[in-house]
Amino acid sequence: MRVSIIGSGYVGTTLAACLAEFGHEVVNVDIDESIVSQIEAGEAPIHEPGLDELIAKHGSNRLRTTTNYSRILDTDVTFLALPTPSDEDGQIDTSIIEAGARTLGETLAKKDDMHLVVTKSTVVPGTTEDVLASIVAETSGKTLGEDLLVGMNPEFLREGSAVSDLQHPDKLVFGVNETEAADLLTELYAPLQAEADSEIPVVETGIREAEMIKYANNAFLASKISLVNELGNICKEFGVDAYEVADAIGLDDRIGERFLRSGVGWGGSCFPKDTAAIITAARDAGYEPQLLEAAVSVNETQPKRLLSLLSNQVDVEGKRIAVLGLSFKPGTDDIRHSRAIPVIDGLLSRGASVVAYDPVATENMREQFPEIEYAESAGDALVDADGCVVVTDWDEFAALNSEFDEMKTPIVVDGRRVITRRDEIEYEGLTW
Repeated sequence: MRVSIIGSGYVGTTLAACLAEFGHEVVNVDIDESIVSQIEAGEAPIHEPGLDELIAKHGSNRLRTTTNYSRILDTDVTFLALPTPSDEDGQIDTSIIEAGARTLGETLAKKDDMHLVVTKSTVVPGTTEDVLASIVAETSGKTLGEDLLVGMNPEFLREGSAVSDLQHPDKLVFGVNETEAADLLTELYAPLQAEADSEIPVVETGIREAEMIKYANNAFLASKISLVNELGNICKEFGVDAYEVADAIGLDDRIGERFLRSGVGWGGSCFPKDTAAIITAARDAGYEPQLLEAAVSVNETQPKRLLSLLSNQVDVEGKRIAVLGLSFKPGTDDIRHSRAIPVIDGLLSRGASVVAYDPVATENMREQFPEIEYAESAGDALVDADGCVVVTDWDEFAALNSEFDEMKTPIVVDGRRVITRRDEIEYEGLTW
């Protein structure tokens, strides 16, 4: 198929590369010339395992990147994969995706054939039909349901495993109003179904339902993490190992073992933004989402508990404290809502001297905290440190051993249960 994607962020770039791998002809449109040049040169603009290889394989071949919207005219389907950030009140800002929809409509005005426009970005229920579809229809002069079809195909990608998640999804959700739109999406994902070990479940539903499914998915997972963190905090008070408790309850198939690793909390681009957006949308609709508010509250408390445990061991004022892990999760350089940010803020407010290390996210965090020291390795960060906090569970931290001998005071507060407890260090787990 001939597919166009507007936006080349995490979702747009990953989608473009994977669709090219499925055998489709893909055009990725973005207004950032540097990103376009980078992808055209066969390089991924983001750190995502497996993405470099796909772009190197298909860039300037089945995958073309451009700033020219007119290339969309040669395609049959266009995905809108543009940012929908939250404002200070938690409400999503649709100005970027609205601008993209407007330019898309102006471009489609030059096309006579039917075209399918699919929202890939996360938007609150009603946005695709009431806002985006209206913009495209008005600016293109096309008629909805006839020569202009719209749909919603939410993504369920995790940063650090986005390529694998797209190639091996748990489900495909098609939010459509017309059979023709469903048929096109079915055809689009047919190569994926053909390669799957077993048939991937397809949820064909309404557009608003598809929009809500994405929010419900992330809100449930965020709440599950906050619940296990709350239980972990209680376990800590009773001297109970929360991980042994989680292993046991995870055997119940009504609960499941995934997302039961208690720790310093969730971050990234999706959980914070999507949870805040659905809370705000619910309030605007007249409903107070108390459980989701509690999930956010617990998440915001975890970094404070980590620092409190450290303060129980050492007065950090004037002390050198190592922070291991800056990205919000391993496998990515994304620091958006990383738990390392409130941890570093808290250390600085207490007068600590911070030295930080992350395998890939250092430069991104340097923009946020240019005043702190950054080490070239985890071992270097530990040299002469008076204490250490672990915020991201990178595998290389689990291999640390003799490096702790270089600390002035071998005090380690582990927020992710990645360091092995040993006699040579004063070890404190966040929820165990």
